Amino acid sequence: MNECAIGVFDSGLGGLTCVKELNRILPNENIVYFGDTARVPYGTRSRETIMEYAEQDINFIKKHNAKLIIAACGTVSSVLGADKKNAGNIPFTGVLLPTAQTACKITKNGRIGVIGTPATINSGAYVKAIKNIRPDVSVTGNACPLFVPLVEYGFTGKDDPIVKLAVEKYLAPIKACDVDVLILGCTHYPMIKDAISEYMGSSVSLISSSGEAAKYALALLTEKNMLSGRSETGKNVYYTSDSIELFEENAHAFLGDTIGGEVHKVGIDELISAAQDPA
Repeated sequence: MNECAIGVFDSGLGGLTCVKELNRILPNENIVYFGDTARVPYGTRSRETIMEYAEQDINFIKKHNAKLIIAACGTVSSVLGADKKNAGNIPFTGVLLPTAQTACKITKNGRIGVIGTPATINSGAYVKAIKNIRPDVSVTGNACPLFVPLVEYGFTGKDDPIVKLAVEKYLAPIKACDVDVLILGCTHYPMIKDAISEYMGSSVSLISSSGEAAKYALALLTEKNMLSGRSETGKNVYYTSDSIELFEENAHAFLGDTIGGEVHKVGIDELISAAQDPA
């Protein structure tokens, strides 16, 4: 047993979709979440900048005594790849590999679609991961740079004309390839899954990268005998690099009526310091 918290980080609020799933399947675990809302989105930045931000985020989470670190960010997961040295001896996972494994398992026609930020798609990481598992599978990817800002600003309704237009623009090339599985390669994207599902049709299975990461966390902690032994519901503690008020207001859309924990602000200088003086 291990009573330390699960650490989760993302470029903004999208990782809260992973927190919500963790709360559902691991209700007795404590969770520490960091959303880098002052610097969202990561997906339009250079590889070097993303690596720098990821190092800062990981070391900040480490200082909160995490027993597992989840990069609930498709961009970080894709760019970081196997380079997880910053996590040290703490178990670490991104969202990419668990999601790729599930997609390869459930596709019936061997055609998988992937949507993500420009950095995620340009990295080719999903294609490589899928091909390593199933070389016979065809993968079609497309970047969706407007999805994260839409979600962060609350444009998520399936009937919202802006959402519908963006979905059609980005998903048309993938729909034309007759995929039967679509990977939502950014943890923000489940917030607009209704619009995506309506456009793609009922024959296409949507895979949430945040949901798959949560399932992987359950399996990993079980295997390593690191699950909490407490009987009471765990606590969530949130950190944001921008306004606490805005975080609390927007987090409700991801988590429901209550976010179930305190929110604290962390300055960028503290993140930089955490990277310079890792735990």
